[in-house]
Amino acid sequence: METSRSLLLRKMMVRVLLMGVLVILVRFAYVVTITGESCNRGDFCFFSLPQNLNLVISGGSSPIRSTSSSSSDDLYTSRDWIQSVRFYSSIFQDLISDGYLSPESNTLCVETATGQDVFALREIGVKNSIGISKKAFRPLVVRGEGHAIPFQKNTFDFVFSGGGRLGKSLKQLEFAEEITRTLKPRGIAVVHVGATDTYSFNSFLDLFNSCSLVKMRDLDGFDSSMPHVREFVIRKVEHVEGGHPHHQNSGGGGGGGKCWIPGYKRDLIRDAEPLIPEEPLKPWITLKRNIQNVKYIPSMVDIRFKSRYVYVDVGARSYGSSIGSWFKKQYPKQNKTFDVFAIEADKAFHDEYKIKKKVQLLPYAAWVRNETLSFEINHDPGKQVEAKAMGRGMGRIQPVTKSSSSLAGEVNLIQGFDFADWLKKRVRERDFVVMKMDVEGTEFDLIPRLIKTGAICLIDELFLECHYNRWQRCCPGQRSQKYNKTYNQCLELFTSLRQSGVLVHQWW
Repeated sequence: METSRSLLLRKMMVRVLLMGVLVILVRFAYVVTITGESCNRGDFCFFSLPQNLNLVISGGSSPIRSTSSSSSDDLYTSRDWIQSVRFYSSIFQDLISDGYLSPESNTLCVETATGQDVFALREIGVKNSIGISKKAFRPLVVRGEGHAIPFQKNTFDFVFSGGGRLGKSLKQLEFAEEITRTLKPRGIAVVHVGATDTYSFNSFLDLFNSCSLVKMRDLDGFDSSMPHVREFVIRKVEHVEGGHPHHQNSGGGGGGGKCWIPGYKRDLIRDAEPLIPEEPLKPWITLKRNIQNVKYIPSMVDIRFKSRYVYVDVGARSYGSSIGSWFKKQYPKQNKTFDVFAIEADKAFHDEYKIKKKVQLLPYAAWVRNETLSFEINHDPGKQVEAKAMGRGMGRIQPVTKSSSSLAGEVNLIQGFDFADWLKKRVRERDFVVMKMDVEGTEFDLIPRLIKTGAICLIDELFLECHYNRWQRCCPGQRSQKYNKTYNQCLELFTSLRQSGVLVHQWW
């Protein structure tokens, strides 16, 4: 009997011991994987910074001293590492003085390669600090990326991103949204980027929806790769009446009316090439030469902080007509990858887009509503109808309910779609949208519809060919009867677009 009790007691003690070991192992795994082995008193962990690892922030070039024999010692004592720690320490001390950071703040440094900013925070007394990077650098940095921060929402009081890391990210919008997500309400984020112009400054702020700008200042960087730094201090807001905290009066993409045009967009339009005031006697020469005077937005400002880049070719015809021959080769894209949409109703051009994997074809006609249309196709004289699509010239489109007796060419039935509605569903104000429009006179229907719905506010740059009863090349002194609009009406259309905040160019 005594033996059985002894065995039972021994088994219970073994179980308790195993349970204790399990608790220690679980706690250890949590500290290593989640907190990056950053241990406070009472934590069950076995890795931490050596107690005598200190940095003299003020004074000469005193090294960091460590009794550890790890390979990180060389890094800790390097001049560059020490210099960057001093830089960040100065930054954080200023933020503490201004009340944006406190020693009690739960703090995250985003995409910090070797944790200089994390170390600087801990050194000045902000102990609850951790960093994330693609590669862990324990105990300062755990594994994570700016566009996928491995922490729950509303976790941190303070989030820091230095070194221009957000500007270098290929997923800037996700990067900004993750910072906002993990911030507590009323929490502070501080982001360092390279010195920017007014356009990119506003684009940067637009990335941080649900945040408001608190302070901005320019700083001298600590290395040659980023000699000048612009520091943004932003606060997460719980709710903003009227939309985006930066653009509360903006009507862009809204239900209609005029767009709210910020000053930096007015500056772009003011600096653009002037419209041609007088009707050219040889438009096929004058308008083509005018292309050389065009001032593209990316040639004037920095577009790197837009969340997405989109090119829409309305009336695209063949791939080589403008996408391949002009946009791909000549438009200054600042090394950004654009989503390309080709809108073309003529079936003769559809097959070649099947092999263009990076172009999305919409095989319809851009129109003011969803309905079936009559589509006129003219064939250039002297060219065979069967000769691919080279001899095809796009004509007018109109609802089938109207008489099509005035359409002299081949007439097909095609599907039109509400282009303004499609644009509002496809792009956002934070996107950079470039559009080319060549729709054989339908611009006088589409543009008013875009303005009325507010969809025009989503277009940053427009290349528009306006069709009017121009002088004919073949017959001096005679005007084309194909279009009933005048040059002055085209000029009024261009003027109204620029007044709406769209940088429009007269296109050929």
